[in-house]
Amino acid sequence: GVGAARAGNLTFMVGGVEQEFNAAKELLTCMGSNVFYCGEVGTGQAAKICNNMLLAISMIGTAEAMNLGIRF
Repeated sequence: GVGAARAGNLTFMVGGVEQEFNAAKELLTCMGSNVFYCGEVGTGQAAKICNNMLLAISMIGTAEAMNLGIRF
């Protein structure tokens, strides 16, 4: 959120015209240390969705393992 942006800790996965990405990259690096160009329009959102899904799967596995451990 805002705190991470102020600290410059965000990650940006950007899709669109590469020339426009290069023009915006300097501004994005003020808010994030990781700025990735993913390709054409929509590919940044696809990368973000995949990343979120992977994180969710990891959290579900962690929660299930903790629940199992507590029950044993």
